Amino acid sequence: MLSAAGYGPSRPEMGYGLEAPVQRYRFSPYTFNGGTVLAIAGEDFCIVASDTRLSEGYSIHSRDSPKCYKLTEQTVIGCTGFHGDCLTLTKIIEARLKMYKHSNNKTMTTGAIAAMLSTILYSRRFFPYYVYNIIGGLDEEGKGAVYSFDPVGSYERDPFKAGGSASAMLQPLLDNQIAFKNMQNVEHVPLTLEKALQLVKDVFISAAERDVYTGDALKICIVTKEGIKEQTVQLRKD
Repeated sequence: MLSAAGYGPSRPEMGYGLEAPVQRYRFSPYTFNGGTVLAIAGEDFCIVASDTRLSEGYSIHSRDSPKCYKLTEQTVIGCTGFHGDCLTLTKIIEARLKMYKHSNNKTMTTGAIAAMLSTILYSRRFFPYYVYNIIGGLDEEGKGAVYSFDPVGSYERDPFKAGGSASAMLQPLLDNQIAFKNMQNVEHVPLTLEKALQLVKDVFISAAERDVYTGDALKICIVTKEGIKEQTVQLRKD
């Protein structure tokens, strides 16, 4: 009886073969819901984009679940990983931003938001949020700024960054097309907003062809000194 319940080793009976090993299923507080986020910083703009597919394994839970969240008029955050932790973390950030605005009568800057997020993630380092964050916006000088994070709070400023399930496909292409890495005799021209937008659309269309967790639609947030504009581009839905 104990053997059948999985509490002890089973003993083969006379005339029967060995019994199959007992399978044990452990509870996990995390799950991976897929999705990809991307941010590109320009001279006077920043683009944060994500797909809208929310999936688990080979099941699609939602086709309209963007992973870009507007924090201020000059800052957007992209979150991917465990969707429950993404929602919880963005609510905490929004509450902290409201507290800061009421206490200081001004809006927190993009760099300050990045530093605050680092402390929030590090405070949960023993039970971390399963979230990969990318913050995009304008800095104090009006230049584009991108900050990338790991789940426990380490962060750095980058000119561009990809995260999520298709990041391994997006990042090398961005290295080649924006930073001109591994290219010889190429003129390093400044990145324009039009070229950055077209590049974002191209890399996500390519990622949707290869990654089953990325697809359905692409949401693009364009941050400039005039504010935040949004665009939506359809991706493949299978």
